[in-house]
Amino acid sequence: MSEVFRHIGTPAPGGIVLVADHASNAVPADIDLGIPEHLLHEHIALDIGTEAIAELLAERHAIPAHIAAVSRLVCDLNREETAPGLVPPESDGHPIPGNFGADREERLNRFHRPYHTALAQWLEAARPGLILSLHSFTPRLTTSEAARPWEVGVLYNQDERAARIAIPLLAAEGLNVGDNLPYSGRDLNYTMNHHAEHAGRPYLGIELRQDLTQTPEDHTRWAALLAKIAQRVASALR
Repeated sequence: MSEVFRHIGTPAPGGIVLVADHASNAVPADIDLGIPEHLLHEHIALDIGTEAIAELLAERHAIPAHIAAVSRLVCDLNREETAPGLVPPESDGHPIPGNFGADREERLNRFHRPYHTALAQWLEAARPGLILSLHSFTPRLTTSEAARPWEVGVLYNQDERAARIAIPLLAAEGLNVGDNLPYSGRDLNYTMNHHAEHAGRPYLGIELRQDLTQTPEDHTRWAALLAKIAQRVASALR
């Protein structure tokens, strides 16, 4: 589709669509981040498991997906254009030397703006009844001793409509559910603020704990569960 995003599936008006901002660890060949290879497979580079789950949701559960195709270390697509972490000089205690002195405007023009322009156009054409925003989080940050016991978090800013329906549904599945945890959607919610809240579109922001998103079995389980929950939320919102 492009070096910035790809689409799977065709949206139906009034249906559910999915957005995965941090699904990829891809780094263009002409950008050298200056970090060890193994860091590209850790949480600082991507939301582990989200790409596979998004693909399954699109291919098996008829929830079309707009999926990022570039690592958050190159350009964080879920940050405001002015955010310091848009081109992160460090992440969870790891310096990113290739981003020191990087041309922010070039990264914005090459990655951030095309991603969000395409997403805006896709959503305008799709006219969805619900947007499912999919992320994952590390069980423990290197820079913090705080435990993160939640298996799934539901994030939101001002629009709580979908969250209030989803939280008890997820809890009824036996999950430890974070209500605007492990961090608050009032602090980090750029994509949904821009494309959902500002446009009046209902959305369900989901964070999955990464030790539960490792294997194909994990991916299949979460895709089925999230499809069921999203469908029930969408029905309740109608």
